[in-house]
Amino acid sequence: MRSFIAIELPDSAKSALAELQGELKKTGADIRWVKPDNVHLTLKFLGNIEEKIISTIVQVIQGTCNKYTPFNLEIKEIGFFPDMKSPRIIWVGINGNTTIAGMQSEIDSGLSSLGFEREKRNFAPHLTLGRFRTSRGKKFITEAVEQFRNRSFGVIGVTSLSLMRSDLHQAGAQYTKIAEISLGEIGP
Repeated sequence: MRSFIAIELPDSAKSALAELQGELKKTGADIRWVKPDNVHLTLKFLGNIEEKIISTIVQVIQGTCNKYTPFNLEIKEIGFFPDMKSPRIIWVGINGNTTIAGMQSEIDSGLSSLGFEREKRNFAPHLTLGRFRTSRGKKFITEAVEQFRNRSFGVIGVTSLSLMRSDLHQAGAQYTKIAEISLGEIGP
C-alpha cells in the first residue's frame, strides 16, 4: 500500500487554506488544487509498503514521538517549487519552529535501518496547495501570490504524527489514517 508519515491539520487551518485557494482560483491559472481536507505536512513518503511491516514502522515513529512534547507551527508564506519562473507546485510554508526538522531527521534515520532510502534533499516543511498542469495563467497567479506573501494562515498545535495510506483515484488521492502516534510527555 502507498503510504506516508504526516502531520494532519486541524479544521481551522484547512478552512484558512480553502479560503486562500478560493482567492487564487480567481486567477484562472491551470492548477490541479489539492482538496483542503487532503492538505497535510508530509514528513516522509514511504512509497509502497507491505502490511507486515506496519507495526515496525509505527515503532520507529513511536520512538521518535516519545522524545518530543507537543509544539506549535505557524503556517506562513507562500511560494512555488522549483521557483517563480518555472512553477510546478504552489505551497504555503511552515515557520517558527526547528523541532519539526529534528523529528523528520530522526524518522528518516530510523526508517533507513528498515531499508527505506534516506532523503537526499534538505527537509523544506510545506503544505502543497496545488500542482500546475500547464503554464496558463502563470503570470496572474504569480502576481496574486504577492498579496499573500507574508500573511500568516494560522498556528497549528502538533500533538501527534500519523501513518497514512494513499489510494489514487481519478478524482484525486484518498487518504486513510493507518495509525496515529501521540507525542510524548517528556521532551528531549
